[in-house]
Amino acid sequence: MHILPDLEAVEKKYTVEDGLVIIGVHSAKFSNEKDSSKILSAVQRYNIQHPVVNDAKLSMWRDIGITCWPSLVILGPQAQPLAVLVGEGHREELFLYTKIALTYFKSRNAIRSNDIPLKPAQHLLPASTKDNLLFPGKVIGIEDMGEDKIIVSDTGNNRVIIMKLDGTVEHVIGGYSPGMRDGNFDVARFNGPQGICHRGQSIYVADNDNHAIRLIDLKSKSVTTLVGTGSQGHDYQGGGIAKGQAISSPWDVAIYDYKENQEVLLIAMAGTHQIWALFLQDTVWWKNKEYKAGSCAAIVGNGREANRNNSYPHAASLAQPSGIALSQDSKLLFFADSESSSIRKIHLEDGRVSPLAGADKNPQDLHNFGDADGTQYSAKFQHPLGVTWDSKREVVYVADTYNHKIKQIDSAGKCTTLYGSGKPTKDHVFDEPSGLGLLAKQNLLLIADTNNHCIKAVNLDTKSINTIPNLKYPKKVARPFDKILNFTIEISNKLADIKILFTTRLDAGVEFTADAPQKWSLSHPESWTSESPMGSLVTPIKLELPEDNAPEELVITINFVVCTGGQCVPRRLKIMYRVVRKEGASTSIEQTNELEIS
Repeated sequence: MHILPDLEAVEKKYTVEDGLVIIGVHSAKFSNEKDSSKILSAVQRYNIQHPVVNDAKLSMWRDIGITCWPSLVILGPQAQPLAVLVGEGHREELFLYTKIALTYFKSRNAIRSNDIPLKPAQHLLPASTKDNLLFPGKVIGIEDMGEDKIIVSDTGNNRVIIMKLDGTVEHVIGGYSPGMRDGNFDVARFNGPQGICHRGQSIYVADNDNHAIRLIDLKSKSVTTLVGTGSQGHDYQGGGIAKGQAISSPWDVAIYDYKENQEVLLIAMAGTHQIWALFLQDTVWWKNKEYKAGSCAAIVGNGREANRNNSYPHAASLAQPSGIALSQDSKLLFFADSESSSIRKIHLEDGRVSPLAGADKNPQDLHNFGDADGTQYSAKFQHPLGVTWDSKREVVYVADTYNHKIKQIDSAGKCTTLYGSGKPTKDHVFDEPSGLGLLAKQNLLLIADTNNHCIKAVNLDTKSINTIPNLKYPKKVARPFDKILNFTIEISNKLADIKILFTTRLDAGVEFTADAPQKWSLSHPESWTSESPMGSLVTPIKLELPEDNAPEELVITINFVVCTGGQCVPRRLKIMYRVVRKEGASTSIEQTNELEIS
């Protein structure tokens, strides 16, 4: 998946009209990935904007001579091969080769500037996914905050949701548009959040596509970045402090009480095939290695993708660990090693890695997947992404993602299927479940049923399965913003006035709902005066400002209703203006901003 940001970047710079056409070819490793409906879900989940071909039989793979994922093949206008880039990390070469090729073939009139009518697969998603869940990645239960609650990483909507079992929403943190921004719950932004864990008033989030660890503080209702720069790192050792340490695709997190007053946040670092640790206090770790509070370092795995168990933590090899579960009493960390299709464990006294179930003894064999109950190596999984530990029953529950099943493994490595038929459906079974959590007192196993866009709860006593109802937003919980826009206005520090107008540009197939209100409302400093605190979308906003030198903030909220694909849905925009007072600037500003409505 690390190739997708590179492709998105080159798509933004060079369009189809420029002569660049990008076509993805999906040559599957796992049998589940050969299903075109699963590829469609992946295209929607990752918001891929170019066409994708299902090479289910690997015919194109063999004909072109591809040897590994990912590979980029650059072709000329007559399908002549120009270059092949193998593996990740070739953004600079990709931009360079694209620029040179387009310049060369344009100079010979070999490229046409015709448009190609393409429609992204997002339009096939139900419109209700913005008011509910969209490809939820992980889920946990909370039992220490009075009433039982659920925390969900609503991955497709780039937000974290705290809610009750009946679907009543208590907090929405983040918003629909991806981004990396700290601040209060309204303005904070995530990008594809995955794993979450909870301790007191703190929620830790593996902000996967931002390559960062974020902290949600329920007391201050704010989000801060603990680790990560916002860009993918390529460090296999770490040891840096806080936001100065770059990391790569964190997928899950768990809090471990190492010693008294020494908490360690364990991180499944899928991008480097390792387990990392964020030391929340000064800590003396394995082999008396000292870490300062706030430092983040690799503690298990050498970074080579394999299924190699070892008594020495840095000699072990992992294969895209994507889910972790902690047994505090046993001092064991279980992890779903997705690319080896196995469940493995780390002994937290010294870091040694050993198998639990799945795969086989050959550390280089990452194709030994299947769907079979059994003990240790006779058990088979297919790309499992989620695990959770049940201390009462002393078993690990597994989201066997590509088999669409929930399984359990006991301490001897005996694996048994609990739920699911191996074929995805929307009712009793699952469609690529990816995350698991527990509400132990209620004996409820929580399941992030990712491609069904919902959370399901299994009663471990009665074996009944229920879907958590659609999200309900109380009046005190505002519907999240679909988009936040930021603008700057420079105006005189003398008496001044501002006039703001909005124009709209509707995406194809989108129209305003007839007779539905399309309104704005204002929030501005008390010293300012406005002609009206609210108005219709076509009404100008008029403000008068006193003499002042300090910058101020103007916030405009716009609510409207649009119809698309036969469904009418509400939309909510937040527009923030930073108003800078400047000597010598104009005393009267009229500004028109275009709003793109999708």
